[in-house]
Amino acid sequence: MNLDPLLTAPLSVQVHAATVIPSFFLGTWLIFASKKGRSAHRRIGYLYMALMIVTAVAALFVHQLNPDGPFGLSWIHIFVPVTLAGIAVALYAAHRHDIRTHKRNMIGVYVGGLLIAGGFALTPGRLMFDVLFR
Repeated sequence: MNLDPLLTAPLSVQVHAATVIPSFFLGTWLIFASKKGRSAHRRIGYLYMALMIVTAVAALFVHQLNPDGPFGLSWIHIFVPVTLAGIAVALYAAHRHDIRTHKRNMIGVYVGGLLIAGGFALTPGRLMFDVLFR
């Protein structure tokens, strides 16, 4: 592991990484290990959602894939509105006790925002690939 690429990266990349890494572990616990509906699930869930919101907003300022494109955005930025919408719908559903919609949206945020987008972040040539494998 070589942290130099991350330590010298723009602040937006550092914030994105600093929030997405704990989000992965918290999201994994929330989905697979927590007792749903208990206060710990709710409290950690709020923290997870806050971290994912910061992760998504920070991603808007990460422009390494397409720096010359419109606003520096690339195709991977589609995960930003998807993540934010998923969190909003899941939170609203939880408050309405619509567990099915809450669960579906939170799993969607986890799979799309963390597993799929994270998988792309680990491809050769990307910063996180360099951090973990070079």
